Amino acid sequence: MEKTTDATARTRDFARAPLPPMPSRRIAVIGAGAAAGGPLASRLRARSRRGRHLAVRRQASADPLGAGGVHGSLYASLRTNLPRECMGFLDFPFVADESSVDPRRFPGHQEVLRYLEAFARRFDLHGLIRLETEVVGVRRSGDASWSVSYCSRKLAGTDAGGELQEEEEVFDAVVVCNGHFAEPRLAEVAGIDGWPGKQLHSHSYRVPDQFHGQVVVIVGYNPSGIDISRDIAGVAKEVHVAIRGAPRNVNRVPAPLPMPTCGYIP
Repeated sequence: MEKTTDATARTRDFARAPLPPMPSRRIAVIGAGAAAGGPLASRLRARSRRGRHLAVRRQASADPLGAGGVHGSLYASLRTNLPRECMGFLDFPFVADESSVDPRRFPGHQEVLRYLEAFARRFDLHGLIRLETEVVGVRRSGDASWSVSYCSRKLAGTDAGGELQEEEEVFDAVVVCNGHFAEPRLAEVAGIDGWPGKQLHSHSYRVPDQFHGQVVVIVGYNPSGIDISRDIAGVAKEVHVAIRGAPRNVNRVPAPLPMPTCGYIP
């Protein structure tokens, strides 16, 4: 415990160290997740707010499981697969405190959301983020700038029947932080379209209730496959996991078979 405390203290001391002067630049950050928060906060910490910063996010929802405007990949039981010490920003450690909703070292997604919201408040990032804005194009503009084209549903008033209007701004730099798990990868299985059973990608999975008393096959056994197989095994009649080879995660995950009815199909 003492070593962890010393390491945290050294990290905070490093984070407080003054940064060298940085020129004022106009930066567009595409995306508004954890990866986007880093470049935004670092620019503000360098006191270069004279420049224009823009983080755009396609949609926004108050529902963390995506039942509202955003269809994310969060399921109710999702927890981090890394300890919180590895997930925080240098100048804002991800520590459990009195405001934590989940003090575990591998917390659930609600605790990650709390941390990101606190981070945004600490560095005053909300004023830099444009929600309900979709970037439709990025191209070079001259030798040292970029033209960013985007459509804003909020500005267009689409709820009142308005049409999306494309706008364009020029920036000195563009940082793309839109993630790489937004689009699900579906397995190509011959004849799957004619199969009458229920098919669901992990991207759309939320809770196990719909699989009560059913025989379920989980295709793949990476982190989401491990989580969901164990989730569903509590309510399903049988759970089978289809994988190409011996699971690499057996030694790292306690009780990889959630129930005796769960088997592996190579």
